[in-house]
Amino acid sequence: MLKYTQEGFVAPLDIISKDEAQLLREDLENAELELADEPEKLALLKAYPERLLPSFDQLIRNENLITAASAVLGPNLMVWSAGLFIKEKNSSKIVSWHQDLTYWGLDDDAETTCWIAISRAHADSGCMKFVPGSHKNKIVPHKDTYSEDNLLSRGQEISVKVNENDAVTAALDAGQASMHHGLLFHSSGPNTSNDRRIGSAIRYIKPSMKQESGDKPIVSLVSGKDDFGNFKIADAPKGWLSEEDFELCRQDKALKKRILL
Repeated sequence: MLKYTQEGFVAPLDIISKDEAQLLREDLENAELELADEPEKLALLKAYPERLLPSFDQLIRNENLITAASAVLGPNLMVWSAGLFIKEKNSSKIVSWHQDLTYWGLDDDAETTCWIAISRAHADSGCMKFVPGSHKNKIVPHKDTYSEDNLLSRGQEISVKVNENDAVTAALDAGQASMHHGLLFHSSGPNTSNDRRIGSAIRYIKPSMKQESGDKPIVSLVSGKDDFGNFKIADAPKGWLSEEDFELCRQDKALKKRILL
């Protein structure tokens, strides 16, 4: 993982087949149809797919993803979150330049994000862009723009100037992933294609990490063991869109609303 150490990311990584990605997409879109008239549950589905759909719980435990994350974090791995980033076809939605770890309230940078494409993510559909080596900057100033076109909750954006000419585009086919450091500058543009761009940002952390607030959000232990007890380890989903799992997600969402920066 010399490239990851030097540049802060690697891409593409072959994780699952296109057919497997299509099955995940179908499961997700069936769930979206099921919840079409329940916006609160639909929002929870997008934030917690791995808690509500057994297929996405299996995804975060995928052997190829575990191998990639273990190469930079070691054998003991938790998933802190695996939220979906969806850009509808012909959408102006973007993700501004930012560093993930600015906002999560974690005490260290022992984290890596495996962003797996459930559908094709190329330049025309708004794939991610990275600035190589920018993870060595630590945290830089950010501002909240509250832009309606920004998929981030507050339109968070790096305040310092980012030279677009330094950026590298990370195009992914369905089933491929990129992996990036939580301090790396990254963004993505609009989806000008005629298909949805669907991806899951799976945040792997070492069990030694903890929330600076002392709170214990729910996580999944996906490899090795936890010798620290800094988080609440959740079981696999009880079933497909289980009411018990929705309630667990509601509780965690309320906690994170309070502790995320």
